[in-house]
Amino acid sequence: MKLVMTLLVRDEEDVVDAQIAYHLNAGVDFVLATDHDSRDGTREILQRYVRDGHLRLFHEGGEMRESEWRTRMARLAAVDHGADWVINTDADEFWMPRRGTLKDALVAAPNSVGVVWALTRHFVPRPDDGGSFAERMTVRLSLDAPLNDPTSAYRPHAKAAHRADPRVVVLFGSHNVRSDLAPLPGWHPLDVFHFPFRSREQYERKSVRRAHGDKPLGQYVKAFEARETGRLEDAYGSLIVDDSTLERGSALGSLVVDTRLRDALRDHEGAHDSPFEDRRVAVEAAALREANLVRAQRRLDVLRARVATAELRGSRRRTMQADLTPNP
Repeated sequence: MKLVMTLLVRDEEDVVDAQIAYHLNAGVDFVLATDHDSRDGTREILQRYVRDGHLRLFHEGGEMRESEWRTRMARLAAVDHGADWVINTDADEFWMPRRGTLKDALVAAPNSVGVVWALTRHFVPRPDDGGSFAERMTVRLSLDAPLNDPTSAYRPHAKAAHRADPRVVVLFGSHNVRSDLAPLPGWHPLDVFHFPFRSREQYERKSVRRAHGDKPLGQYVKAFEARETGRLEDAYGSLIVDDSTLERGSALGSLVVDTRLRDALRDHEGAHDSPFEDRRVAVEAAALREANLVRAQRRLDVLRARVATAELRGSRRRTMQADLTPNP
């Protein structure tokens, strides 16, 4: 089995080296990466993996065309690189099997299944002690019910992994794909460890850039507005989980200490069998299902509003035509 990872990245020098090294050790055979106009040291890190023969690099500038770029890489994984399975990632995401390697988890999918979803587990900022993000950020959020706040970066979601397909379309955020492959919803053989905000400086840089059009989601617009009104320190500070907050959250079950990524990076290895017992998987999967129902209802409400608007316009047009039609 050949596993190819696609990666879309911009200005992520603090995390991208660890992200690629981790996945190559966890079972990924090759990486296709698109750099979107990075201005820090990200390109130099990617070029090193190109020279080592582990990565194929594309450069893009201008307006973000996320689905287009992800789709191109996913199709090339099938056509040019002989992939059997493809995972589509961002630089702040680490795909974590619960046992064995990434390949072990995907091989377990029935032959008739072509798309499965990994459950995203959001890790929260911790007080900055000068160490790397993986050493500091060993606490993740674990909620019994979904956060439906559109300005939160910690809303439940899943990421799609799929068998290689030269006609696949990877949708926004890699949360879903369009293809003829049969999906298997509700089964999550993998986790995606997500580290969206890792330091105050990175929080500001990422939020300001994306609020201006890169990916203007609610959490980035909220941070940008906080900076513009002089409240950035308070906004980022509200995300930090200190020791007293961790103690309270651990007692409630809403915060979980999970050192699997830290340990894998310390060992210079990918994920491996661990004594960690993740009892919250079923709870978080249920929260994801509830969140998806809310999202589906919102999409249905938008569709209904569009249909109602179209019908109203059609009715007005017919009325105007009737008024202008001379009587016989």
